[in-house]
Amino acid sequence: MKSSRHWLWFLCVLILASVPTAWSQDAADSSEAVRPSGVSGSVRKAKAVTGKDKIAKANRSDDEQDADAEPTPTRKAKSSKSTHTHSHRARAKSKETAETIPAPTEFTPEGIPKTSAASVIVVDANSGKTLYEKNPDQFRAPASTQKLLTALIVAESGFLDRQVTVQPTDTMAEPVKLNIKAGDTYQRIDLLRALLVKSPNDVARCLARDNAGSIEAFAEVMNRRAQQLGAVHSHFVNPNGLPVPGQYSTARDLSLIARTAYANPTIRSIVCLPQLVFRFANGRTRELENTNKLLRRLPYCNGMKTGYTDSAGKCLIASGTRPGRDVIVVVLGDTSSRVWRDASALLSWSLWM
Repeated sequence: MKSSRHWLWFLCVLILASVPTAWSQDAADSSEAVRPSGVSGSVRKAKAVTGKDKIAKANRSDDEQDADAEPTPTRKAKSSKSTHTHSHRARAKSKETAETIPAPTEFTPEGIPKTSAASVIVVDANSGKTLYEKNPDQFRAPASTQKLLTALIVAESGFLDRQVTVQPTDTMAEPVKLNIKAGDTYQRIDLLRALLVKSPNDVARCLARDNAGSIEAFAEVMNRRAQQLGAVHSHFVNPNGLPVPGQYSTARDLSLIARTAYANPTIRSIVCLPQLVFRFANGRTRELENTNKLLRRLPYCNGMKTGYTDSAGKCLIASGTRPGRDVIVVVLGDTSSRVWRDASALLSWSLWM
């Protein structure tokens, strides 16, 4: 009996001694996330999404949820710690890095960069002299590059500090929109800046309707101004370049429009902006990044306008400057993988030829 009591006492002591060790191990396991084998170091734990977070997201205004909508897979998502968002950002960063590193450019025997674009023209912005051309009179869909003409007409009309009240018809312009709301009021100059930097189609409609009374009437103004500039092989139907039958232009015509726009101080001061902050009528602000990537890649690029639709392909009117020389490059019907390389190569060649 005595031997049995000693045995039970020893067993109790052994069990009690092991309890703190188990507790300590549980605490250690709960404070460190599970990591793949071979990976050392601490791992940041994911923050749980609470019901309060979901309600806050659901209660965001339409402006906040829709303003960043863009028709491309590179749409920037709201702040999130999800694996999907992390992967999306990683892919976007990888894509940007690949685009930033230019591939080798091939040259003709004359030393002119070869391009894959359907139609190209390079002109001296001051004299108008053609420095290089490739199918410059081919009829092409100009896409959003024609917004330069829209902007030029608005800038030349003056009174840019005047107020513009958005109408319901102004907002009917998918897919790229700034999401200005009917009844909101803005200064013309603020809408003009947004148009040339971010290229929203609803802003183009708003400025056109404000200028001429209707989209149809503004199209007549566009065609009349184009004729005055010598762009006689173009016809415009809307102010934003969205595909529509009977709308076309050429690289040569667009270079004539671009030269006049380049000489306009108001437009010149806007197209060079890498980004700007737009203030909505409700007080909310949004930073708009210029769609022209060359502004961030080439120190001598100072404008001008991008464009894209399925029918038009990638289009770009790019301007560049160095002491004593200003050039304009028009590239139409290019591809996503080549448009930036082609335009930058032509800018560099023409500025230092």
